[in-house]
Amino acid sequence: MPDTAILWLRRDLRLTDNPALSEALARCERVVPVYIHAPHEEAPWEPGAASCWWLHHSLSALAKDLAGLGSRLIIARGDSLATLRGLIGQTGATHCLWNRLYDPATIRRDTAVKQALRADGIACDSFNAAMLLEPWQVQTGAGAPYRVFTPYWRRCVGQLDQVGRPLPRPDALPPVAADIPSLGVDALGLLPRIRWDAGLDATWQPGEAGAAARLRAFLAGPVHGYREGRDLPAEHGTSMLSPHLHWGEIGPRQLLATIGGAQDGGANDRRDSEDDRAHYLRELGWRDFSLQLLYHFPQTTDAPLDPKFSSFPWRDDPQDALLRAWQQGRTGIPIVDAGMRELWHTGWMHNRVRMIVASLLTKNLRLSWQQGARWFWDTLVDADLASNTQGWQWSAGSGADAAPYFRIFNPVRQGERFDPKGRYVRRWCPELNRLPDKFIHQPWEAPTALLQPCGVRLGTDYPLPVVDLKGSRAEALAAYDQIKQGT
Repeated sequence: MPDTAILWLRRDLRLTDNPALSEALARCERVVPVYIHAPHEEAPWEPGAASCWWLHHSLSALAKDLAGLGSRLIIARGDSLATLRGLIGQTGATHCLWNRLYDPATIRRDTAVKQALRADGIACDSFNAAMLLEPWQVQTGAGAPYRVFTPYWRRCVGQLDQVGRPLPRPDALPPVAADIPSLGVDALGLLPRIRWDAGLDATWQPGEAGAAARLRAFLAGPVHGYREGRDLPAEHGTSMLSPHLHWGEIGPRQLLATIGGAQDGGANDRRDSEDDRAHYLRELGWRDFSLQLLYHFPQTTDAPLDPKFSSFPWRDDPQDALLRAWQQGRTGIPIVDAGMRELWHTGWMHNRVRMIVASLLTKNLRLSWQQGARWFWDTLVDADLASNTQGWQWSAGSGADAAPYFRIFNPVRQGERFDPKGRYVRRWCPELNRLPDKFIHQPWEAPTALLQPCGVRLGTDYPLPVVDLKGSRAEALAAYDQIKQGT
């Protein structure tokens, strides 16, 4: 009987540059691709609502792509080990291959599965499809993990020659026996019952083809001028590839090969283009940095990396009024509200604005970063545990390479600098649309005689600020002094 491999797909939902798929085809005549829905095995970080929406559409796209190559996606739900053993029994498989994940729960699960299947006599191996360089490949001279990004990335750049070329997409795949049962994607119940997802539908195309289209659009425009354009939320200045990267519809090795390639144009154009591309590759490095931090410090999903922040005096918000105002984009601070509304409507938020809304929550409102991380986890289509954890710990001042706690973003100044005409705010807070640029980021400073003809009644049409920015900044610094002094 020909050798058969089970290809266990998780967050590597692509056919191009899929190391486990390539190895399965090299070792075995038959390959059975399977996705097992087991969110309980990722507890306490089961996929949130926006992630489930994405997963539904990504699995649908992958099933179509596999069918186009003559194969079939087997979809199951339940215990991963039991399901894999059942498939091995049905197919007579001799191999079980997958691509690695790096969050704590899946590491524990995958380690147990590998040990159990190897004890059963099954050849089990896993591969790197998610990182440029894996967590154990980049270390300090003392053999320790990096906790500061700049030296980490400097070391990575010196090792990028170890990153192989992307693997080709197969031209065809062996058929999967028709008698192997499979659920339909709809049976997983991933889509919301109350359809709040119209904005996601209008914004995204999950799947490998959608990732490729997004990359082409980035290369055709935003990558040119990325160094500055990435900070302007009203512009299409970023790649918006983060959800495709999270679900493995495109891999970092593909982006390194494509975006790091040689450029056309004159010498000055080449220098500018190379600088823009280097800045984007640095963002890929930050993603790797976050993954290696989570791998080496798994407790940081819930606990501060800097232990002194364990005693930080977060504000008591007994009715969750401040938290709800922040979540709903009703803080009365326009660029914050614009970002939170963009998040709810599209499942995504511009990175500059992510930093602004996180600073307001953790420093001005003085609510814990864990509450912000949980909200992002449920509402972001690119909710990646490593990036989400690192981003929130950075904003709170409690993580590796973190922004110092005393660095508190002023959302008015941030808005004036990065959205000077208020185009981003006007899009997501249309009730402020008629305000002049001078007051678009601080409507509470506008005279009543100006607000009335603009159709803005503060406290009615648009909320008054839930917090005094100057006073709350002073309170945040005082709270930081308490833990710095150990009182």
